[in-house]
Amino acid sequence: MDGICTLANDKVYDQLVALINSIEAIYGKEMPVCVYPYDDNIEQITQEIACRPHVQIYDNQESIHCWDEFVRNVWDAHPTAQQEWRKVSQEKYHRFGTHRRYGAFDGPFDRFVYMDADTLLMSPLDKIFNQLNYHDWVVYDFQYTDLSHVYQEKSPKLTEVFSVARLKKEIFCSGFYASRKNIFPLELRDSLLENLRQGEAEILYPFAPDQTIVNYMVMRSGISSCNLALHLPADEKTGCCVTSNHFLGEDNILYDKGNRLTYIHYIGLSSKLFHQVCKGENIDFPYRDIFLHYRYLHEPEKRPKFTTKPKAYNASPSLGTRILKKLGLAVGHK
Repeated sequence: MDGICTLANDKVYDQLVALINSIEAIYGKEMPVCVYPYDDNIEQITQEIACRPHVQIYDNQESIHCWDEFVRNVWDAHPTAQQEWRKVSQEKYHRFGTHRRYGAFDGPFDRFVYMDADTLLMSPLDKIFNQLNYHDWVVYDFQYTDLSHVYQEKSPKLTEVFSVARLKKEIFCSGFYASRKNIFPLELRDSLLENLRQGEAEILYPFAPDQTIVNYMVMRSGISSCNLALHLPADEKTGCCVTSNHFLGEDNILYDKGNRLTYIHYIGLSSKLFHQVCKGENIDFPYRDIFLHYRYLHEPEKRPKFTTKPKAYNASPSLGTRILKKLGLAVGHK
């Protein structure tokens, strides 16, 4: 059985609703969805999906605990991660819970596409699932142009573990990928963990914890992977990120130079921003109307009606706010 997976808790409630609605807009209720819990803060999303029989929350506690332990062991092997994290947080592990998307490797679907909660589906996923007939891992993004958010670029061991050629072509964003169940059995995980403990952990980038680990797992295990951004003809491929400002919307679908996007990723925009907008704050961000359409697809009467002038999501703070912030009297938005 094929399905779509995502990772969420109540902090990303509005984004999760929009994602599920976008999937329903493409597939109706024929495509099953599995939500992997980031943590125990899932009361609101549990209520939301109670009336959606094709959507489930993953509750295999043995699998969840197994992946939790694996990730703790990975970071315990890293020479500097704990020190770096202590500079920004009191938590022992940074953004612990992001890795729980890995439960899909044990989960209910034989083949799946994982989508971050801050994405929206724009097209059927036939070409993605079709590639799983030939590869174990399929992605469609342009992360390969930026190694810095995947591995520690300055680690001398990095090019000992992976060739420069592989690093230029095989890295990917962990916000969208397709694979299948049981691709990382326990024995393989143990083998990867041993490699990390033998010194390879230093190549991992601590501030994108799930992304660096899953890239390492895929590349180090040698499974067959494919990035459609590198394989599709130039006149067929599309972008996927909210940072691209040239997409055109038609009937609430985005197009890139005439080609329909597979998905749009609102990467870099905080969950707080989406919450504020859904509460009625007139903060503008790229492709906001597309997001609001899917967020309120089944309850358009609840869609916020803005009457004030919109404020840009990335607007610079006022001079007064900057002065107060410098004096330690104001807290800036993150």
